Amino acid sequence: MKMHNFKYEGSGLNRFFGPLEAKIMEILWTTTAALTIKEVQAKLDQDKVMNFNTVMTVMNRLVDKGILQKNSVARSFMYKPVVTRDVFMETQSKELTFDLIEEFGSLAVTHMVDALDKVDPDLLDKLELKIKELKKDR
Repeated sequence: MKMHNFKYEGSGLNRFFGPLEAKIMEILWTTTAALTIKEVQAKLDQDKVMNFNTVMTVMNRLVDKGILQKNSVARSFMYKPVVTRDVFMETQSKELTFDLIEEFGSLAVTHMVDALDKVDPDLLDKLELKIKELKKDR
C-alpha cells in the first residue's frame, strides 16, 4: 500500500496520516487484538471527548485506503491494521526513496549520503556493505 499524501512538514506518522488517523493507527498498532470503534473511541477519550461518528468515519476511511481491515463479529465490526507499524514504515520509506531517486536521480542519492554523515556515522558502514552486496549480485 502506497500512501499518496506525504507531508514534509510533519513528523512520524503525521507525515502519512491526518492527526486523528495517526492517533487511531497508533492505538491499533499498540494493541494486540482487533478493536471496535467504541474501544478506539474510549482510548482516544483519554485525551479529549471524541464523537463516535467522527471516529467511525476516520476508521472506515482507513479501511478504504487499505490500512485497516474490518471484520464483522457478532453485532459489531472489529478493526485491525493490515500490517505492523514497522512494516508500514519500512514500506513507506522504501516507496518514498524510490520516488525520490526516480524523480531526482543522483541528486537524491548525493543528498542521502550527505545526510548519513550528519545523522549516524555507523550508517555509512552499512551503506558501504549494501553497495558491495549490490555490486556483487550484478
